[in-house]
Amino acid sequence: MRYIVVSLMLLFTLLAGAETEEIVWQKDLESAVSLAKEQQLPLMVMVEGKRCRWCKKMRYRTLEDEAVTAKLQKYVNVRVDEENKEAMSHLPPVDGVPTIFFFSPQIKLLETSVGYSVVDDFLKIFPRIEQKAIKADHGKL
Repeated sequence: MRYIVVSLMLLFTLLAGAETEEIVWQKDLESAVSLAKEQQLPLMVMVEGKRCRWCKKMRYRTLEDEAVTAKLQKYVNVRVDEENKEAMSHLPPVDGVPTIFFFSPQIKLLETSVGYSVVDDFLKIFPRIEQKAIKADHGKL
């Protein structure tokens, strides 16, 4: 009987974990832009540094939060290293890392977030992005 209960608990844990969404990161900026245009999805670009502790906190604390991850399922997401000169040449100027840019499906800049944000503050960005997207593209996210 104990074996059955333990097995059921393990199965439930595995199934519950399987429902948790993860952010799908594109391999590079070029493919992310192409995918955003093709699928008519907004684009989120996170510019980060290799040794940036705030970037790591942003990725592992804020961006892995369930509410944030759920929002970002509707976006094409890509991370860009600040030292990647080719990719950086296609982005607006960056004053520090982490910097997160949000673009419309037509690659119009909608919003910029500079520095680390806690989950609650980061979630406040999304209504502004949606309003700007409606004005910029006469559509919705």
